[in-house]
Amino acid sequence: MAVDGVTGNVLVADAGSSSFHLAIVDVHDRVLTTRDFDEPPGADAGKMIEEFLTGAPPVDACGHRMVHGGPDVPRPTVVDTVVRTRLQAAASLAPLHMPPALAALDAARRLLPRLPHVACPDTAFHHQLPDPARTYALPRELTRRHGLRRYGFHGLSYAYALRRTAELLDRAPEDLQLLITHLGGGCSACAVRAGRSVDTTMGMTPSEGLPMSTRSGTVDPGMLLWLQTETGMDPDRLAHVLTRESGLLGISGTSDDTRDLVRARATGDAAAALALDTFTLGVRRGVAAMAASLDHVDGLVFTGEIGEDQPEVREAVAAGLSVLGIAGGLTTPEPRQPAMVSRPGAAVPVLVVPTGEVPQIALETRVCLRTRH
Repeated sequence: MAVDGVTGNVLVADAGSSSFHLAIVDVHDRVLTTRDFDEPPGADAGKMIEEFLTGAPPVDACGHRMVHGGPDVPRPTVVDTVVRTRLQAAASLAPLHMPPALAALDAARRLLPRLPHVACPDTAFHHQLPDPARTYALPRELTRRHGLRRYGFHGLSYAYALRRTAELLDRAPEDLQLLITHLGGGCSACAVRAGRSVDTTMGMTPSEGLPMSTRSGTVDPGMLLWLQTETGMDPDRLAHVLTRESGLLGISGTSDDTRDLVRARATGDAAAALALDTFTLGVRRGVAAMAASLDHVDGLVFTGEIGEDQPEVREAVAAGLSVLGIAGGLTTPEPRQPAMVSRPGAAVPVLVVPTGEVPQIALETRVCLRTRH
């Protein structure tokens, strides 16, 4: 085992609301082995991890993706009893994601008690948002009492995309002003300036912002109040509608998968076409709004499963952003390869960067442990 827990392999645990991804990453960012489970970790989290580790390379540290760090875990942090309590306090802010992640964390700490476990919050990339970008236009006393603020999410994905984009453009991350959009089951956009997030579409919870696969994104708050008072819909039912029955699934009535919807649109399915058009307009709105926090745009970056794999969505978004100097006519990159997909000489380069949360978690785990020693 490495003396400082930094130079050896890192076990990465990425628990989602409907899946569980485990990987072992070496010091060169190479994924040595990986395993995907099609269900979130719960009481069986220990069995999942133990099964994965059987016959796997040895590990010296564990990095855990935490969707929400809340106010008290603003950066990658070694988990102890106090930190575990702080993460639990943030669970209500991301109720779909935090319980599985905490179940995986607890199981891994029981199985590997002698190793350091690092919580890597998705909110960390945004923790230095400027005050105007993080502030809601609500009464000051209410905001202070309850800690209401915009946290932002998909930070691990954004941090990795920033690194790879800087390499592709042969520029330092600190010299770039970028618009990055993470499009997957959850969707968001982010403005990055001088290596930092300066604005983002998601807010206090992962429900704000762009339309998503099954989440509504931002909707009129007055409409939500109307639904409660006029239909008698209680908060639990409303929460389920907004997070599980809306987005692409809600509009199309058939699927939350853009691949299905693209095929259905080709056969004349009007609802599928409307779902895709509403989704891509929502992404363009979000990206354009993020541009208001930049001085200029050095590039538009797509990441996330949809951003990486759905050329029809990328084309519809880019082609509709001519006001920002962005153009369509995009090429399709090789699978799993970061690439520039805009035309040669484009005023604003458009890039695709495959999602890299796993190597980013491993990197942030190493950096956290290195700075601790």
